[in-house]
Amino acid sequence: MDGGSDRKAIFSWAMYDWANSAFATTVMAGFFPVFFNEYWSAGADTTVTTARLALANSLAGIAVALLAPVLGSIADYGSARKRFLVFFAFMGALMTAALWMVSRGDWKAAILVFVLASIGFSGSIVFNDSLLVSVAGAKQRERVSALGYALGYLGGGLLFALNIAMTLRPAAFGLAGPEEAVRYSFLTVGVWWAVFTIPLIMFVKEKRPERTAGISRIVAGGVRELIGTFRAIRRLRTVFLFLVAYWLYIDGVDTIVRMAVDYGMSIGLERNDLIVALLVTQFVGFPSAIVFGRIGARIGARRAIFIAIGVYLFVTVWAALMDSREEFYVLAVSVGLVQGGIQALSRSFFAGIVPEEKSARYFGFYNMIGKFAAVMGPVLIGTTGLVLRSLGAGAETATRLGITSVSILFIAGGILLYFVDEEKARREIAEVEGGGITLGT
Repeated sequence: MDGGSDRKAIFSWAMYDWANSAFATTVMAGFFPVFFNEYWSAGADTTVTTARLALANSLAGIAVALLAPVLGSIADYGSARKRFLVFFAFMGALMTAALWMVSRGDWKAAILVFVLASIGFSGSIVFNDSLLVSVAGAKQRERVSALGYALGYLGGGLLFALNIAMTLRPAAFGLAGPEEAVRYSFLTVGVWWAVFTIPLIMFVKEKRPERTAGISRIVAGGVRELIGTFRAIRRLRTVFLFLVAYWLYIDGVDTIVRMAVDYGMSIGLERNDLIVALLVTQFVGFPSAIVFGRIGARIGARRAIFIAIGVYLFVTVWAALMDSREEFYVLAVSVGLVQGGIQALSRSFFAGIVPEEKSARYFGFYNMIGKFAAVMGPVLIGTTGLVLRSLGAGAETATRLGITSVSILFIAGGILLYFVDEEKARREIAEVEGGGITLGT
């Protein structure tokens, strides 16, 4: 690491990815779609269940998208990024544990608790992303960002493996059956998330604010800075272009993560095979994220992102044609090779063009874009399936064509990213920060 980097702070910051990835793996991608289908939405048509699941993901995305820029501005104004991160982390952990209490058939309550847990998950990521510029020097951000995602894959994969063992052999854990094992898995994720947030609380430091103020003044100042950022963003054309490109291609990434298990079940694959495939993705993703960080440091984050987009295009086309669990495993490996890379390098690319002292505000917009993307993808699949069903298509055909539509997002995102110039983006921000528009006034 360079001279501006603290190894203990870097590792503690990266461990938050280890902490929250248990939610992304066990809950979001793994057991929640399965349990929602078989337990909370039992008896409903598969197309209806998919639409309900898409609704849950979309509601969570909308809530975070609306909150992120406001919270980011407030956190920057009061130097409260770490405090906001801890609040959302523990909120998410508590709500995840609360899924244990939702009764069979109560799909509305399941959606509500899942949305609140997702708000905690995504809200905390806004502030964790923004702290990257505080813990890592400019030359190390690709590798540090990749380290976070790598630890996330490893940590999430380890707990997911334990949770899978609980569902396959519940008696060995003193549990009555697979259903009870899944419910206790939600509880373990909440505890895991809370416990492994502690290193960040202890060792990641945030600069003391130059100004001290009460909460009402901090909120008012944050809102003023948000208004200033909205005014400035009109002149940040290259930054805006990147955010739109990111919105499109990360939508495809999030859609595949959130809907893969539901898709596999819809075309007749066995639940256990799908869960094992997700576990494979986690352990492939651990070394791959580190490798992608090194590739990004060598050839540039933008070029490495193009490689990942190309792999995802291949995955979406093949997914629509596959018929066997072996093919699903191959797709799982393919996704694992690039998923952490595209996320980590997008984060480090953006961190490299935004000013450190205003990072939470800019990452508020970054995450707002990402969460609006998480709205579009699931809705696209769900709507495509429902429309095709209403036109007389079979359930499996409608689902396959729905997953194919995701490729449009990768193509459009890649085209826009081609026109993004990193140096030009930095110049635009420098002109706005030092020119006629002053953020936060």
